[in-house]
Amino acid sequence: MSEPHSPPDEPFDPLSELLELSAALGAHLEAVKGSGALGLPPASPESWQALERLYQAAPATGSERAHAGRPRQPQPGPVMDRPAPEARSPRPEAPRPEAPRPEARSPRPETGSPPQPAPTTPVERAGGLPVVAAAPAGSRSEALSLLAAQVQGCQKCGLARARTQTVFARGTGTSGLCFVGEGPGADEDAQGFPFVGKAGQLLDRMIEAMGFARDDVYVCNIVKCRPPDNRKPEPEEMSQCIPYLAEQLTLIEPQVIVALGATAVQGLLGTTGGITRLRGTWRLYQGKIPVMPTFHPAYLLRTPSAKREVWEDLQAVLRQMGRPVPSRS
Repeated sequence: MSEPHSPPDEPFDPLSELLELSAALGAHLEAVKGSGALGLPPASPESWQALERLYQAAPATGSERAHAGRPRQPQPGPVMDRPAPEARSPRPEAPRPEAPRPEARSPRPETGSPPQPAPTTPVERAGGLPVVAAAPAGSRSEALSLLAAQVQGCQKCGLARARTQTVFARGTGTSGLCFVGEGPGADEDAQGFPFVGKAGQLLDRMIEAMGFARDDVYVCNIVKCRPPDNRKPEPEEMSQCIPYLAEQLTLIEPQVIVALGATAVQGLLGTTGGITRLRGTWRLYQGKIPVMPTFHPAYLLRTPSAKREVWEDLQAVLRQMGRPVPSRS
């Protein structure tokens, strides 16, 4: 049988054998590297002995002849300059920074697109009632004007046939306070604004006593047209008009709503019952805006003794809004 690297008819050449062995080892190392391995298995004693015999049989260099007689030490080479794998702990690879995934990146706003407002988280005061901050005016007044024009042409219910004009709202609502009444009366139908008669004059004094300017408070009604003979609006009439009110409140974003009378409470909350039982107890409109039911100013004109209870309700409104309660002279 012939040797794989040295035929019998050729003399044994240790240097050639070492070169061939190194080339084979280099190819093996490349194959191991390509497989993803982190190290090599420990070499057998027979392998180290074979390498030592080859090294001893190789021709001595000049420096080795100068050190003749000294114990031969293995010289550094492509393999011998590294310790055996079993005596060496594998070196952990440094973590590579991962590129951010596309879905984790924040979307870049398009050029010219308006900034999106940050969501507002309601803050709670004592009693667990949320405090809703009013949004910036911006184009709010324009949206309200468009909505008022839509209400002006409304023919959804029978109230449109008898009205002189629609009664949309008054005030800006910049104070964060909104009063909601039942519907327009004769004076309101004639002038086109809510609460301009005797009941409206009393409401203005209530607003002033709370420390607000008249025009800073938003005032509106459940229905926008006067019911005949100032009667209570029918459920069908209220249901046709409630979407307009809901849009008004969405645009105004009041901190607190004061519901004036049982009809206002029913239109806002769908709650039926006497105002005497409902007043003074906090409710929530759409689960987020505090609502304080109280007596209608028209009722106070007939029953002046109820003004004290209404003032208690309005003081609770001021505390909910974080405002001081003015002293009454």
